[in-house]
Amino acid sequence: MPPGKLPPPEHREVRSLSPEARRQHAETLQERVVDTIGPGTRAWNVAKRAGIGTFNDGFIHAGNLAYLAMFSIFPFFILGSALFSLIGEESERAASINAVLYALPPVVGNVIEPVARDVIEARSGWLLWFGALVALWTVGSLIETIRDILRRAYGTELTHAFWKYRLFSSGVILGAVLLLMLSLIAQFVIGAAQQVIDAYFPELVDLIQALRLSRIVPAFGLFGSLYLIFFTLTPSRYRHRRYPKWPGVLFTTLWWVAVTTLLPMVLRSFFTYDLTYGSLAGIMVALFFFWLVGLGVVIGAELNAALAETPEEEIKSLGHDDDDRRAALERDMAEERELEKDEA
Repeated sequence: MPPGKLPPPEHREVRSLSPEARRQHAETLQERVVDTIGPGTRAWNVAKRAGIGTFNDGFIHAGNLAYLAMFSIFPFFILGSALFSLIGEESERAASINAVLYALPPVVGNVIEPVARDVIEARSGWLLWFGALVALWTVGSLIETIRDILRRAYGTELTHAFWKYRLFSSGVILGAVLLLMLSLIAQFVIGAAQQVIDAYFPELVDLIQALRLSRIVPAFGLFGSLYLIFFTLTPSRYRHRRYPKWPGVLFTTLWWVAVTTLLPMVLRSFFTYDLTYGSLAGIMVALFFFWLVGLGVVIGAELNAALAETPEEEIKSLGHDDDDRRAALERDMAEERELEKDEA
């Protein structure tokens, strides 16, 4: 500041701490925002917990998930084709590939699709089912990695034998394949409805094109599959309804859809990955995509863990007059202790 020049009057005024000054300050937008998401608020604490947990474990687990996803995706196609062959024609075994490709960006799908179709067409009969059994074990490793992510996020320890976890993972995988089938059925119904509208109600074609329902359904199928995985793999004492699961699942779904949509544009605009990796460029892009998805899974798990408020925490914040709520929390604490004893 040049000598002799005073700052504006509003900068020279000493801030008053009187009640009236504090009242006026509390009415400002800045103060309302700070009171809602500033330091010390629940939103701040949740974001802090999720951010620290993601920074500590996220990048390691994202790399592990990316590797296991590439290692497991073709066995998953074999398993899906075997199960699809039970309910459809032999020629429809590749339907599982089509369902998965909806959730992948085109630049990744173009790398995976031809190899996946060759893998499925090369197997039939007992060889297909033998491959499905091997695939069940291979994909189970991916599920167990997600279990470890959730266990670390909640700070719990393993309580069951290894074979029990593997058997449970097999059930989760079969459930995910079932949701994949339901998503495909919905796709077929929407496609048939669009053909009927095109034939008999041509004036509604523009409306159908605007809605793009065929792109919405895979997102719901993805949300359902992720919710199944998150709910079943969350440590048992944190599966109670008082601990929300849907925020992490919703975040992971939106993250996945955003990565699928934006990754091709980012690669076209900012990266010349083919000059760096040559003929391996497609594989590296697929690994990068799965790394980003894995990071989203970790953030979703850490978000759910950050939102989990135990009865012991909540009971400390209760007043002396909240006897009913205190009694309910004590019952929850007793149930969780009993559950912990049963697992031990």
